[in-house]
Amino acid sequence: VQLQASGGGAVQAGGSLRLACTVSGGTFGTYAMAWLRQAPGKQREFVLSITKFDETTYWLDSVKGRFTITRDNAKNTVYLQMNRLEPEDTAVYYCAADPMGWSTGPWEYWGQGTLVTVSS
Repeated sequence: VQLQASGGGAVQAGGSLRLACTVSGGTFGTYAMAWLRQAPGKQREFVLSITKFDETTYWLDSVKGRFTITRDNAKNTVYLQMNRLEPEDTAVYYCAADPMGWSTGPWEYWGQGTLVTVSS
């Protein structure tokens, strides 16, 4: 199973980005998917996850109302729509897959990360 994350880049505060993570070699529709991020000098943290039944969990209060996770099973892709970005959102963003489908782990498969830089 391979996860390919894309869509990162540099944006000014208040702007938007959409990240995508495409899964190949597995059964995407049965997986829970998550986005995590790791800021410089900090530990990796969960941002949002979505179960195989489209149930969403926000792991960070700071992104509520600004970030949204969605999935397209026909394209084997999960998205992270990020609006009203803040400099504190600067991080490498990773996608991960939980084959059990319930967003409770284990998160067995990981993408390579995509860098998001938000300038003030």
